[in-house]
Amino acid sequence: MSLLRPLRRLPVVLLAAGALLLAGTGIASAHVTVSSADAAPGGYGKVTFSVPNEGDAASTVGLRIQLPTDTPLTSVRVQPVPGWTVTLTTVALDPPVTSDDGDTIDSAVSVVDFQADPGNGIAPGQFQEFALSGGPFPDVEQLAFNVVQTYSDGSEAAWIEPTVAGQPEPEHPAPVLSLTAAAAGTDAHGAAPSTSSASGAADDGGDSTATVALVLAVLGLLAGLAGLGLGLSARRRTVSS
Repeated sequence: MSLLRPLRRLPVVLLAAGALLLAGTGIASAHVTVSSADAAPGGYGKVTFSVPNEGDAASTVGLRIQLPTDTPLTSVRVQPVPGWTVTLTTVALDPPVTSDDGDTIDSAVSVVDFQADPGNGIAPGQFQEFALSGGPFPDVEQLAFNVVQTYSDGSEAAWIEPTVAGQPEPEHPAPVLSLTAAAAGTDAHGAAPSTSSASGAADDGGDSTATVALVLAVLGLLAGLAGLGLGLSARRRTVSS
């Protein structure tokens, strides 16, 4: 009896652990993150900032994104967000730079400031995406952005801490954009090539396949344990008889 009780409880414990593991595959970090399907060194692309509300009661009502000024993006366009107003701050370039079209550019956007209109914002437990399109991106593998998130109670979360390889992740890491080499066909407005969508679909398919495999593995383990329990139970009845 003492052997069977732990065995009967083990599938329940594993099932709970499996549920937590599966839930973890769909839960992203609650930090502000940045991603792009087509941004590449020297090219143009769409950059999306995902902003979750980590507050328990206050709503997110402001987002300030600082763009790099040492390697400025000479072309920046903002995707409108319903219920939000955006303000662009520019900085003078000294010396000026020359665009791909041969034009002289003497200023660039340094800060993109989103402010929620009255009655709007990101409520607790929700998130919002803010997208920019621009370039050219510098010839680097990664690009960090300093972001400040403002809440309705006046508090702020400054996502500005650098992430250092080999060290624990900081409490408020600056969003880091990984620049790919897949955007050779993007145009000056940051339009993504058709292969980007296909690549994204393939990535999603890979994630789905991994999740299904994980589910099947957990179910197979539970089925094996159930069979073991039945075998031991039958053996116990045989011995008792």
